[in-house]
Amino acid sequence: MRKILVIGIGAGDPEQLTMQAVRALNEADVFFLLDKGHAKRDLIALREEILRCHVRRPGYRVVEDADPERDRTTPTADRSGAYTRGVDDWRRARADIYERLIRDELADGECGAFLVWGDPALYDSTLGILDDVLARGTVAFEHTVIPGISSVSALAARHRTGLNRVGRPVQITTGRRLAEAFPEDADDVVVMLDAHRTYERYADEEDLYVYWGAYLGTPDEILASGPLAGTAERITALREEARERKGWIMDTYLLRRLPRQDPQPPPDA
Repeated sequence: MRKILVIGIGAGDPEQLTMQAVRALNEADVFFLLDKGHAKRDLIALREEILRCHVRRPGYRVVEDADPERDRTTPTADRSGAYTRGVDDWRRARADIYERLIRDELADGECGAFLVWGDPALYDSTLGILDDVLARGTVAFEHTVIPGISSVSALAARHRTGLNRVGRPVQITTGRRLAEAFPEDADDVVVMLDAHRTYERYADEEDLYVYWGAYLGTPDEILASGPLAGTAERITALREEARERKGWIMDTYLLRRLPRQDPQPPPDA
């Protein structure tokens, strides 16, 4: 039986790997890496650096393949279903690649590994795509998941803040969902996958505070925080400069609605 390890490798710093993740790395015979193109070659380089830092067993192989393109232009709320179809098409294309890699590059009895940015359980498709491959019935394997430090955890740590406050919920959402409305039942909202600077829509709200970070855990890490009304413009400038310089950006932010002040009681008559 082939074995697959889905290893959370943290937000970018090789020192963020857990001891469990390091042990898992040293079990693998083959590491599967998907190349997202020249602009994001840094993501492959960081994974290769993690292997150099932590893998001690000799003779392991690295197999790369091109990540399929995904249509990111259709809004989530599109009534035609184009967004859902686009995601489904992309997942099927990735499943085709995973199926071929596991079948052709991994012998019976060998162990292969996918290195997942952050944590495999948070806004990552690897687990669902592996389930799709298994459902096809064309190649058999067992798989194990090793959790990792997510960009959400790294963001809170770098800003020295908690994600939630006493007795209050925290919601993790996407830029696409935030564009529809600010969640009504949460005053602490973590936003991921925001390619369109959705925070700008709320920059006039004076009771919002923002904790923002890009390239968390990497040498290119950028941080900013403050009242959103006075910080949104600075974040946008930092994003655009970084995107121009590197060709891509990965950022995450926490929007925190500050406590509303209770009105002062009237003085005694």
